[in-house]
Amino acid sequence: MPIVTLTLRNPKTTALKTMVLDAVQAALVGVGVDPRDRFHRVIELGDDDFRYDAAFPDVRTRRTDDFVLVEVLLGAGRSVKVKKQVLAAIVERLAAQGFDTENLMVCFQDVPWENWSPAGGRMPHG
Repeated sequence: MPIVTLTLRNPKTTALKTMVLDAVQAALVGVGVDPRDRFHRVIELGDDDFRYDAAFPDVRTRRTDDFVLVEVLLGAGRSVKVKKQVLAAIVERLAAQGFDTENLMVCFQDVPWENWSPAGGRMPHG
């Protein structure tokens, strides 16, 4: 049950946000996530509230105002191989649509299954 959060500087178009969210969702579905398992949120912040370095650590081009931080919460147990597959698929899809993927940072966070309650206070894995 991945939860995806985009953080970016405002204002951004619906098209940009949709492009990134769709790329992430397609990548997750590609490694076996149910297509209906879609829980996404977008946080748009002003310059004062979303600060980042334009080049750290090894950015090939400078980050711009189109920089997007993608956080993906995953149930614990997914391998590094699977995470690399997800990342590669996101980058491939965004690059194919003309997005400069040097403006993309992705962070995966593993959450133990006993910490999930998807509805009604039920803990299906606890």
